Amino acid sequence: MSAKSILEALRAVARECQAAAPSFSAEQAVQGLALADEIRAVFLPPTPASQAADALPTLLQLLPMELLSVLLSQLDTRDLARLAATCRSLWRDAPTPPPRPWGLVETELRRRAEARGLAIGSSLPEGAASWVPYLVASDLRDALRREALFAVCGEYSIFVDSEGRLLTCGRERRGELHLGHAVDPEADPAGPRYVGPPTLVPSVSGRRFVSVATCRFGYCLALSAEGEVYSWGNGRYGGLGHGDEGDREVPTRIESLSRIERIATGGNAMSTAIDENGRLYTWGCAFFAGDHFRTTALGYAVDPETENQLNPKRVDALAHDRVVGVALGCDYTLAVIDAGSVFSFGYSRGMLGHGSSKRELLPRQIQALAQTGRRFVAVAAGDRHALALTEAGEVYGWREWPLMEDPSERVPHRIVELVGEQVKLLYAAGMSSCAVTESGELYSWGYFSDNINHLGHGVGAVQRTPKRVERLSGVQVATVAMCPTHTLVADGDGVVWGFGRRCALGLNDEPSGPEVVVEEPVRIRALRVRARKSPPPVVRLSG
Repeated sequence: MSAKSILEALRAVARECQAAAPSFSAEQAVQGLALADEIRAVFLPPTPASQAADALPTLLQLLPMELLSVLLSQLDTRDLARLAATCRSLWRDAPTPPPRPWGLVETELRRRAEARGLAIGSSLPEGAASWVPYLVASDLRDALRREALFAVCGEYSIFVDSEGRLLTCGRERRGELHLGHAVDPEADPAGPRYVGPPTLVPSVSGRRFVSVATCRFGYCLALSAEGEVYSWGNGRYGGLGHGDEGDREVPTRIESLSRIERIATGGNAMSTAIDENGRLYTWGCAFFAGDHFRTTALGYAVDPETENQLNPKRVDALAHDRVVGVALGCDYTLAVIDAGSVFSFGYSRGMLGHGSSKRELLPRQIQALAQTGRRFVAVAAGDRHALALTEAGEVYGWREWPLMEDPSERVPHRIVELVGEQVKLLYAAGMSSCAVTESGELYSWGYFSDNINHLGHGVGAVQRTPKRVERLSGVQVATVAMCPTHTLVADGDGVVWGFGRRCALGLNDEPSGPEVVVEEPVRIRALRVRARKSPPPVVRLSG
């Protein structure tokens, strides 16, 4: 093969790599850079032994190690991986048994893992080839599952505080077990139970949690730092995932699930989990009222002799794809895979994004989103509307018709009111939505419920288009949880604000006191959640 043909082949491969770059995982990117280094070495003269290849680049070498550590702490995970791949001295993944030297990048990644409450051992997990790619992938996955630091529904809220502990507050009525606290046998079973301010759930006080979810059908999920899923509350329809329909007073581990990265609840009493390999599991309600065709939103057919899926079951139709996000609406499900495609399944009513009312038993790709040429990274689902977020921060949405006037609303279209804003997070609940931009501004829109201010714009009429929440001016919003009765907001330091139904925020002084609505965001001072961005290490410089 001639040198000219070899160069042409390399150019073709380079063009293909450039086109496919957005779909590479962090570990694949590191491997690709390593291969590029090998190719570069073919065309460069060998480095003399006197010029040690493991020396730091000249500019970095001039920095003291303390300052270099601070510099690395300010990089995001992907940039940290790229730097390690281009500088082996920063990587230094020595193959020697412990104790072994850590490179600066590995040291920084281990520090971030420790700050998140994750224990990183001295032995590589099975299937991992090298420490830096493993720690990079772990950090990126954890960024996804840390999204739900609190969850809200009706008259209660659930939190993961800065130490990874599980707390709840609010009110539960007869037959409800949302709060996760054992019921006092001497309490009036017919009366409501109140917990507030945010109070530690004692039965799991020894566990560290990273994410929570709640369903309006009366149950909750919590994800531990070890990837275990706990559930409690109303067991009807099998949403708890324990193989029965019994209630659970306190959080109980779902034994059939392990190494889980994300959890979600919603829809028609359904639950979902995504494991570290991107496999999607669903369980819970397997029918719709009056629907004899039994088209479910679970992503697979169910036994006609059963009404509900009582144990988590894998969605085999997506077995060849890595699922990175899922959202449950009212009787339908959305899933996004790492390649950037969005799938939908369940009972339609125009909510599946295919432009029709046809039901879909198995996941079907939404072609209207595929035709945009964009790579999608997240989805959100409300009762009668859905949203999808692109890698570039663009928002697409669609909604049910004839509830809305235009039947074209059944097909995803870009939300023009958010053009020019780079959105990083999307949320939908009931008949309302919100979005958080890269600059930390919160936009919300939708319907009010019982004249309760959960959108942040004050009591008023329907907010049909995205509007910035001016009352949170100056707050760099990092995460949000909303429902038709109240909303929680946290900044990057873990400080929490809330507005809406007062008892659900844990702000009522007396359980028997009058119901009060908080019209403007107030800080919940008894609580701080885990910050979404780890702080830089504390360093002391001499001289």
